[in-house]
Amino acid sequence: MQSPLADRMRPQKIDDIVGQHHLLDKGRPLRNIIESGQIPNLVFYGPSGVGKTTLASIIAKQTNRTFRRLNGTTASTSDIKDIFGELQGFSGMNGILLYLDEIQYFNKKQQQTLLEYIENGSITLIASTTENPYFYVYSAILSRATVFEFKPVETKDVVCAVKRAYEFIERESGIKTELEPGAAEYIAASCGGDVRKSINAVELSVIAGERNTDTVRITKDSISQLTQKSALRYDREGDEHYDLLSAFQKSMRGSDPDAAVLYLARILAANDLPSACRRLMVCACEDVGLANPQIIPIVKAAVDAAMMVGLPEARIPLADAAILVAQSPKSNSAYNAIARAMADIEAGKAGGFPRQLQNKHYDGADVKNKGQFYLYPHDYPDHWVSQQYLPDGVKDAVYYEPGDNKTEQAYKTYWQRIKGKGTGK
Repeated sequence: MQSPLADRMRPQKIDDIVGQHHLLDKGRPLRNIIESGQIPNLVFYGPSGVGKTTLASIIAKQTNRTFRRLNGTTASTSDIKDIFGELQGFSGMNGILLYLDEIQYFNKKQQQTLLEYIENGSITLIASTTENPYFYVYSAILSRATVFEFKPVETKDVVCAVKRAYEFIERESGIKTELEPGAAEYIAASCGGDVRKSINAVELSVIAGERNTDTVRITKDSISQLTQKSALRYDREGDEHYDLLSAFQKSMRGSDPDAAVLYLARILAANDLPSACRRLMVCACEDVGLANPQIIPIVKAAVDAAMMVGLPEARIPLADAAILVAQSPKSNSAYNAIARAMADIEAGKAGGFPRQLQNKHYDGADVKNKGQFYLYPHDYPDHWVSQQYLPDGVKDAVYYEPGDNKTEQAYKTYWQRIKGKGTGK
């Protein structure tokens, strides 16, 4: 059975790898390390299909080391021990480079075993992960390794790989490929910076293309049917998920409706309606808040409508809400107030209640000054009277500070006038 095209045409030199300019261009630290031949333990962190495995194999070849590859989803501790055993044989004469793909699937005990075998330097480890290594990789391994982050490959670089893939197929099979103008660019744009996915899409497009004798015609229409939504990088448990939701909320907080709508569209294209709704509600309360308090029931109504009608129509009320949140004046005064109050609670400062606020209407024998002494505000002018509401331990605390928006400043002016007639809180 023939291996996938991406494997058959895997680059053999660093300069053949597309993208990762921040790591592999001349003069960059990782490039310098590789060219020195002194390879430390490395961790490659980034999305799939961006060259992590390819680079590891090139490093092994350039440093004349035996390349061994394991996958964290299937490898066992005995597999590591077997590779260590090779050090005594011919294959281990120049050292072994172990490439461990998806290291995040190794449990702590397996990673500790791995640590034993890389301590003496006979085995050089290059581990790769699509998850944040600082969350998933054993700290003792991280302390002995250097982490390099790989990025999704830019479309212009992927185009080069796509064109190279068509040329490879023509040389390999003798079949001439005839591309509709813009077809290579369409594949590159539709695969979300994943070079392997784009190359596999090339191979599939040739298989599914319009064949005429020894020529295959590739159209953008056929490519669109093959790639579909493959440009979406979206794992609901992975970094891409949280990056996207973070970008969505920060764009609304930053009052950029265009960016907010774009990130909302990406979330909805991945059919993640609940996450979009939750972030909208959070942002309305946290970032707009008291600057436009009416926005909270409005966004709630939009969210309810979206959940009622479902996708694809849900995109309409959610777009309304996202643009409204982005365009509204902002205030995080309530967010700051509750954060300050929570901090005092956690510090143990805010226990107890003033006597006048308690629900009981009697006092024990140990209370000398009996009586609740609660003053009912509605019995006083302007429905306000000065009395202590905060516990004694924090009676002078100020948690809420009005924002500088029109709504909160209007309330501030009102209460300064009312409370200026009395004293205290």
